[in-house]
Amino acid sequence: MPHPSLQQLDHRPWPIPGTTWRMKQEWHNLLFAHWPVPKSTLEPLVPDPLQVQEFEGNSWIGVVPFQMEGVTFRPFPVLPRISSFLELNLRLYVEYNGKPGVWFLSLDASSRVAVWVARKLFALPYYNAEMKIQENTDTFKYRSKRKHRSAEPLRFETEYKPTSNSYSADQGTLEHWLTERYCLYAMDGDGDLYRTEIHHAPWSLQRAEGDILINEVADPYEIDLQGVPSMLHFSSKIEVVAWMPEKIG
Repeated sequence: MPHPSLQQLDHRPWPIPGTTWRMKQEWHNLLFAHWPVPKSTLEPLVPDPLQVQEFEGNSWIGVVPFQMEGVTFRPFPVLPRISSFLELNLRLYVEYNGKPGVWFLSLDASSRVAVWVARKLFALPYYNAEMKIQENTDTFKYRSKRKHRSAEPLRFETEYKPTSNSYSADQGTLEHWLTERYCLYAMDGDGDLYRTEIHHAPWSLQRAEGDILINEVADPYEIDLQGVPSMLHFSSKIEVVAWMPEKIG
């Protein structure tokens, strides 16, 4: 039986891979926090041949805290404690040969197993972190402190809540450009570039409000992300499947 997300394909910018997806996961109570940053500031953080994208003259950086649920590789079952954890990522928007995707500057997770697997199999810059989320009515309090060996103890704290009904972003809008991305790029220690294809239904977004109380995740790159983000969006849940990374350069 196909994964439920594969019942909707016509919104994708390109077809799904011809091979079988290998990993599934759910993302819960997610906040998209975005700031405009000059392209010239971000370009040194992205390896060739990736290109930093712009939308109407601006490049963007996103901080995304959320809960991972139901994470497993096919055909294994979902396992308690291993399949659920918190994640926080710092992301840029890039393209390769005209194919837009996401480049992660860092990803923090509360699961040591997830960090190890993601570093080994996906060449992603994951870090172990101490993390906590609390829900009070419709408001979420999210805290993270990096605890990875030889890494700075970077902190992130936010409070956020949805403020509108759910909707799908219209094509051609900034919020669609920021969220509807169907691959990620990564580079391993040998300098080989990989692309990982993902799939999900169109995002069900809600406008959001919140306070970023502490935000140190971009400090190593000398990017100031203090204060209220220019754009905030919330999503309660999305189901995702992913394929294994493909070497492309």
